[in-house]
Amino acid sequence: MNVRYRVELSQAERDELTAMLGGGKHAARKLKRAQILLAADRGGRDEEIARTVRVSLSTVGRTKRRFVEGNLERALSEEPRPGAERKLTGKEEALLVATACAKPPAGHKRWTLTLLADTMVKLTDHDSLSGETVRRRLAENDLKPWRRDMWCIPHVDGEYVARMEDVLDLYAETPDPARPLVCFDETPVQLIGEVRQPVPAQPGQRERYDYEYRRNGTVNLFVTFDPRRGWRNVKVTDRRAAVDYAHCMRELVDVHYPDAACIRVVQDNLSIHKPGALYEAFAPAEARRILRRLEFHFTPKHASWLNMVECEISVLQRQCLGRRIDDPKRLRNEIAAWQRRRNKTRASIKWMFTTDKARAKLGRAYPATAKEPKSL
Repeated sequence: MNVRYRVELSQAERDELTAMLGGGKHAARKLKRAQILLAADRGGRDEEIARTVRVSLSTVGRTKRRFVEGNLERALSEEPRPGAERKLTGKEEALLVATACAKPPAGHKRWTLTLLADTMVKLTDHDSLSGETVRRRLAENDLKPWRRDMWCIPHVDGEYVARMEDVLDLYAETPDPARPLVCFDETPVQLIGEVRQPVPAQPGQRERYDYEYRRNGTVNLFVTFDPRRGWRNVKVTDRRAAVDYAHCMRELVDVHYPDAACIRVVQDNLSIHKPGALYEAFAPAEARRILRRLEFHFTPKHASWLNMVECEISVLQRQCLGRRIDDPKRLRNEIAAWQRRRNKTRASIKWMFTTDKARAKLGRAYPATAKEPKSL
């Protein structure tokens, strides 16, 4: 043991290092230094620590020295390293960022490192510039101009806000068995079959399946989710039509909630999600009877993420449907098994987004409040 650099951590320092190793995002070198300090605090020998943490003896000694001569922060941080001066000045880096955020030249779909380097050579006095230099400066600004994310950019107006807060207030209400809240949506599923049988997994070898597949059509899933009860129901249909939607609403009223005075249904703005769908499927008296028990609440356009059932559909995709299933009967059996297990455990969603948080986070997007006229 290196007696000169004896590591003795306080309880607070031990807790901090243990928490660092327990989770969070930290550099690998920083985690290794934390392991070194904890092992040294327990009395481990330098050779043993180096072997366990898989570092050199000099790294162990240097980490202990920086702790003894400095503090915990110094022992965990990087020492300044000598190197060449930055090739780009501050103004040139700003020019690089502005260029990367602008449209690429004509004939180019996107910026590349080589294209940015060549452009910077033309715009500055540099004779040459490497793509790696460009990449590092862009990384410091969290920029990757060769990548794009597809995103739905909604128009937030008064109608958007009104629908959003209506749905969020519903989620925040105290549960009332006489007025249950259900979230409703649908999703298509492709029936995919194997052309060649997959090779099962074996020790040392993953399961393998052929890239070629057989498409056997599609089916539709109507998904109903009650976040208060932790209950869901998935109905598989051959199509997604207004008549099928109407039958789901009748089942909701007569089968799933026969004793409820009013069922509040949260859904998106799909064309079949309308009261008229029930008149297309049933006689007027029957349609009116069902609608008297339903109360529709619509999410804003381009904001289906406000519907909790979207989270449940995502779980269904990850846990059950993320594989090749070619037969409708097998699909129904697999979904039924998944549904029974989820309902048995009463799995639900911890919804954290509230009206107050929406006003705090999206306040700038809210419509400007009209000025009140001055009183005479």
